[in-house]
Amino acid sequence: MNTLDTYNFAGKRAVMRVDFNVPLDKDLHITDDTRIRMATRSVMKILNDGGSVVLLSHLGRPKGGYEKKFSLESLVARLTDEYGREVQFGGDVLGDEAAQKAAALQPGQVLLLDNVRFYKEEEGGDPEFAAKLAKLGTVYVNDAFGTAHRAHASTAVMANSFAPQDRVGGYLLQSEIDNAKKVLEHAERPFTAIMGGAKISDKILIIEKLLDKVDNLLIGGGMAYTFAVAQGGHVGSSLLEADKVDLARQLIQKAKDKGVNLLLPEDSLIADRFANDANVDVAANTSIPDGWMGLDLGPESREVFAAVIRESKTILWNGPMGVFEMSNFSLGTEYVARAIAEATANGAYSLIGGGDSAAAVQQLGFGEQVSYISTGGGALLEYMEGKELPGVTALG
Repeated sequence: MNTLDTYNFAGKRAVMRVDFNVPLDKDLHITDDTRIRMATRSVMKILNDGGSVVLLSHLGRPKGGYEKKFSLESLVARLTDEYGREVQFGGDVLGDEAAQKAAALQPGQVLLLDNVRFYKEEEGGDPEFAAKLAKLGTVYVNDAFGTAHRAHASTAVMANSFAPQDRVGGYLLQSEIDNAKKVLEHAERPFTAIMGGAKISDKILIIEKLLDKVDNLLIGGGMAYTFAVAQGGHVGSSLLEADKVDLARQLIQKAKDKGVNLLLPEDSLIADRFANDANVDVAANTSIPDGWMGLDLGPESREVFAAVIRESKTILWNGPMGVFEMSNFSLGTEYVARAIAEATANGAYSLIGGGDSAAAVQQLGFGEQVSYISTGGGALLEYMEGKELPGVTALG
């Protein structure tokens, strides 16, 4: 893969796929600009070389055609501030204005175009649509790791319209791959993986992959209750994938066979309904009463999980330990985040696997105290599962 450091952009116009899928409030103000900031180094490298940049991204999930709430025009002021220069807006990616403004770009200038997903051809990976997008630049740069697992027009297919030497991976894309490899191929032991979230079905492949690599595998979140049933437990009205109980039983056995310390919660913070102001109690994970549901790690589990994490030298975390969006059920996730920060301060390497885990670490104030926070939850998982990422493969 060609990298930014091996390419001179002087006199070049880079059409650059970024991931500016940032959260907006009801007034279309950005509430978290992390994804914008993560792409800045790549943008500035191109501009400082004497090149110009045409930025392409998606935002949200438009249903087809223009919708103001999904327009990237809301980002222009923030990007102008970020780059210290005017960022032009060119509107519709296939419009005459976009083509004219792109062609007129001078070295050091930036043009932002509107949401590529206003066209259904984007997610369909349509080659004709991709070829039209490619005409906007003379070199293709992909720095959108969060969408690299999608074979969409702007994330993969349009690379085919450029010569191999003019397909370049951005700094963020390269950094994500390097950090994933550090965990997968160069982990210092003890290596601990923490898997949370709602469903085993979302994490089967990564769990199986990790059983060949980790010393400790900690399971929390909603998926823990399927494991509890696999152990012969009763989980009340907790989240349960009944069709995955046999699979959970097999994973427990695989962990034993491979000598992996599979750590399941011993207790849960339970509630009589799914609400922050519900009645709350503590129960053994395998003995949750009818009418009650587990929504977070219990006090014993919090301490046990944290102790294992603090002794680790390599840590991978993907998925919260409970319904952390509700303040009364966020303590398990907070314990894990704090323990990871403490281990990192003591020399451990910690990789936070995007999505809800990344949001939790940032919200809880530990964002600066871990080694690396991935911008791509799904992309990172698929890469670690051993799958090819179309957005990376297309770069050669």
